[in-house]
Parts: sequence; C-alpha cells; structure tokens
Amino acid sequence: MIDRRLYPTLKTALSDYPAVALLGARQVGKTTLARKIGDAHSAVYLDIERPSDRQKLTDPEAYLSLHRQTLVILDEVQHMPELFPVLRSLIDEGRRAGQTTGRFLLLGSATGELLRQSGESLAGRVAYLELPALQTLELTQDQQNILWLRGGFPNSLLASSDAKSLDWRQNLISTYLERDLPSYGSRLPTQTLRRLWSMLAHLQGCLLDVSQLAKGLMIDAKTVHRYLDMLGDLMLLRKLPPWHSNLGKRLVKSPKLYVRDSGLLHALLGLTTHDALLAHPVVGNSWEGFVIETLLNAAPREAQCGFYRSSNGAEIDLLIHSPGVGLMAIEVKKSNHAKPCRGFYSACEDLQPAHRYLVHSGADGEAYPIGDGVMAVGLRGLAQRLSLGPSP
Repeated sequence: MIDRRLYPTLKTALSDYPAVALLGARQVGKTTLARKIGDAHSAVYLDIERPSDRQKLTDPEAYLSLHRQTLVILDEVQHMPELFPVLRSLIDEGRRAGQTTGRFLLLGSATGELLRQSGESLAGRVAYLELPALQTLELTQDQQNILWLRGGFPNSLLASSDAKSLDWRQNLISTYLERDLPSYGSRLPTQTLRRLWSMLAHLQGCLLDVSQLAKGLMIDAKTVHRYLDMLGDLMLLRKLPPWHSNLGKRLVKSPKLYVRDSGLLHALLGLTTHDALLAHPVVGNSWEGFVIETLLNAAPREAQCGFYRSSNGAEIDLLIHSPGVGLMAIEVKKSNHAKPCRGFYSACEDLQPAHRYLVHSGADGEAYPIGDGVMAVGLRGLAQRLSLGPSP
C-alpha cells in the first residue's frame, strides 16, 4: 500500500477533535486510509451505501451509544444527513463525560454537500481534511509521467496497462454521470452532462466563459453555473481564482478552469498513451493543470492561491502566498529548457513577489538561477519545498 502524506495529519486531528471529516473524490483512497486508522484503533466501520450497515443505523443514537469508547468510521456519510444532529448530541454528551477526542471519522465524497449538512450542527466539533488523488511526493520520480498520464486514482495508476487504466477511468466517468450527479440533484440528460464534461476537458486551463458553455449545450447560464459548482463540490473541477491586487490596472476577473485529475482529463479526450498525449494540442494545458494541482496540494492549508493576468499581457500561471514564505510567482513550462515569457516578468514588476520559479518537466535536481531572480526547478523539487513550509 502506498503511504499517504495525509496519514500523520489525520492521526493528529483525531487526537485533537471529537470528529474528523475526511473528504475526497470517489475512489481516491479514503476508505483504505480510514481502515488503516481503524486497524490501529480497533474501530467500528460502517458504509452508509451498504444496506446491512444502514440498517444498523435505524436508531442511530442507540447503536452509536453502544460504541462510546470506540472510534466509529462512517463512510459516504453525506447520504445520511439525519445523522449529524445525533452526532452533535453524542459528541456533547461525551465531552461532559470527559471523552473529548477521537469519536467519529466521517468519510465523504462531496465537499459542498457535507459542509452544508454538517456546518451548523458540528461547528467547533469537527476538523475537515481533504484527501487528494495520489501525488508525485507519494511516488518515486520515475513514476511522475505515469502519474501525469493516468492520474492519481489508485486503481487507474496501478493498472497493469495504459489501456486498462483508461478503461477504469472511463467507467468511473460513467458512474459519476449515471449515478452520482443524478443523486445530487442533476436533471440534465446523461449525454448533456457528458458533453459538458468533454467541453471542460477541451477548455483545460482556459478562462471561464459561461455564455460559451451555455450556447454549446443549449441550456441557460444559471444551469451551467449550477453544474460547475456541482463538479467542484465533487472535487472533480477546480476554479483557480484571479489574483486581486490594488494596482490600478485592468485585471482579468474570470477564474480559470481545470479538470483536477489529469487522468480523467485524458480519458475525456480519449488519450491512451504518453505519446498520444504529447502529440495532442492540450498537452501544455494538461501539464499546467497537473503542476498546479500538485503544488496546491503540497502547499500549506492556509496558503492563498490564484493566477494573474492583466489587459496589457502581464501574466503569472500560479501565485501562492503562505505565512512565513511570502508571495511565490510560478511559471509552468512543458519544455526542459524553456524561459519565462515577457508577460511573466511584467507581472513580477507589478506584484514584486518574494520568490520566482519556472517549473519544467525535466528530471529533478538542484534548482538553478536563469536570470532576473527566477529559479528553474522540477515539479517534484518545488513540491517538496512547498511541503516543508518556510525557506523555499
């Protein structure tokens, strides 16, 4: 089993809070990580999607009260929102009895839904953690191109061939389209949803233009917004916000869109092999999205992120600001020997970042200067620097 970087953080959270919500996309590895925790605590595990386990919660207060001294893991808990008031009551009762931590581990596949259901009832009682797809820091350097092609879902990454990996991802997409999205209130036909997702794949790394999407799908803009939010809640789509600053310049105000998992992106585009990916027009934006997702998952949780683009052509692919480090300006290039664009230097003049990096796709080694305060570095190297905190 691959060691997940979130494991120590999850253990600490359970020792600090009565409940921890572990969020992540379907099939990303939440259950595997939770069972590893559960084995160490002799925990009770219930899958809300399993009828036999759901039956045990016919009277949830009575059942959960039988396990006051045991960690209880509740998988896919967003499908049973009536549990949250009961959990709040049991947590408060346990606090009065001196049991203040490690009561419940809640697993959910929809960030927005889980937060909406539990926000009021569990406020101050729960810590939220997100488990991303497998990341380059959890693998070896020679696996990075495979991770980029196949994405970070464990069953896809570890498949015995590229063809089998693609088949698994296409089945996952069908599951989302035919089961998960309808269960969250989708009323659009499956084919329309598939077209929306395919359009997003072709627009990887582009500015959000709702009117263009609405016109292509022949639906209204409000519906497009709702489904983009739904894909975001399911942790499948990232809206990278524009960086706001008081510079008196005309700045782009629309977010940039990225299919978060590169493997799903390539499945939507029908790209089976690394050679096919390199020959496709999306290769640059695919690499950019892969880099951004990797770095944001490596950065501290409190870090702020965005991109910068002005009307005069000044542009920075990714900005990350974290305490103790300052503002980092990051240019992403697929080529091993690329130089930053003129717009990057113009944007740096506007923002005066503390650190300037060009992330390339070459083998990692020591970062080296390429002039004008810019350091060239491989993706894995910069991700390691971000994960260590100050002094990048």
